[in-house]
Amino acid sequence: MFYLEKRFVDEMVAQARAEAPNECCGIIAGANGHALKLYPTTNIERSPVMYRIDPKELFRIYKEVEDKGWEMLAFYHSHTFSEAYPSPTDVRLAAWPDSLYIVISLQKKDSPVIRAFRIVEGKITEEKLGMIEGNPIS
Repeated sequence: MFYLEKRFVDEMVAQARAEAPNECCGIIAGANGHALKLYPTTNIERSPVMYRIDPKELFRIYKEVEDKGWEMLAFYHSHTFSEAYPSPTDVRLAAWPDSLYIVISLQKKDSPVIRAFRIVEGKITEEKLGMIEGNPIS
């Protein structure tokens, strides 16, 4: 199970709502499987059906994470009109096999759904998510 502090969950949902109808995106970094920092990023696609993190931001974040001795634990993005499950495009573009991919669905505006997945060589495996200050969120 992958645990996130409630504040990170709240930040991701707030970003998803603020950037709707376009997909939002970002990175969660930390050490030893423990999330320490959330990095909201720019979706340069500015699209309701796909995301792509600005390469300059990705490089800057990657360098900071490496300098701190952390790792890229998860990449997150929103689905504004569909379920919290990786799309074929998400699977095709999943380039970090050691990281989780978190999808925030705003399909039901008042009750976002958040799920996490491993995507390795095109195979999707769901991982349980939990909040440190609450009950499991998926």
